Amino acid sequence: RAAGYSLEQNRDDAGALAEMLRRVAECPKPVIARVQGSAYGGGVGLVAACDMAVATFEARFSLTEVKLGLIPAVISPHVIAAIGERHARRYMLTAEAFSAAEAYRIGLLHEMVADEDSLDEAVGEWVEALLKNGPRALAECKALIRSVANRPLDPQVVDYTVERIASLRVSPEGQEGLAAFLQKRKPNWVL
Repeated sequence: RAAGYSLEQNRDDAGALAEMLRRVAECPKPVIARVQGSAYGGGVGLVAACDMAVATFEARFSLTEVKLGLIPAVISPHVIAAIGERHARRYMLTAEAFSAAEAYRIGLLHEMVADEDSLDEAVGEWVEALLKNGPRALAECKALIRSVANRPLDPQVVDYTVERIASLRVSPEGQEGLAAFLQKRKPNWVL
C-alpha cells in the first residue's frame, strides 16, 4: 500500500508503526516475542521491541529494507538497542537473511527451541516466572532500564536509582514483598 501513498500518507503510516513499536517497548507489562517462521523487516523490529524473544531453530530473520531502496528507519532504535550498532551495520546494510542461531548469538533472541510445542513451553516458563514478581515492580523495572541504559554513572543516575529503590521499599507492594520474604511466605500477588 505504501508504494501508492503520498508523502503525508507515508509519514502517517510510518508514524503509526513507530507508535506501535514504542507502545510495545514501553508497555508496563513484560512483552514476549514468540517467533516461528520468518521475521523480516518490520517483523525484526517488533521482535527487538519486545522484552524477551524466543524462536524455533528454523526461524529466519532479515532487515530487508535496503533491497527495496528503503531504510529500516522506524525500527532502527529498537534493533540497534537489541543487537548493537556493529551487528546492525552488517544486517541493515547487507539485507542478508540470518538464522535463529545467529539471532541468538547477536542478542535478538534470548532462547531457541526445537518446535512450536517447545515455543509454548518456553513462553510458559517465562510467564510463570514473571507472575511470581510484583506487578508494579515489573513496570518500574522496565522504566528503570529505559532510564539508565547507555547513560554514564553520574550523580544524576545515582540519585535517580536511590530515589527509585527508596520509594518502592515504602510502597504497599514493596512492603508486602519484604514482609513475605522475612516471613518465608509467598507475597499476596502470587496465586
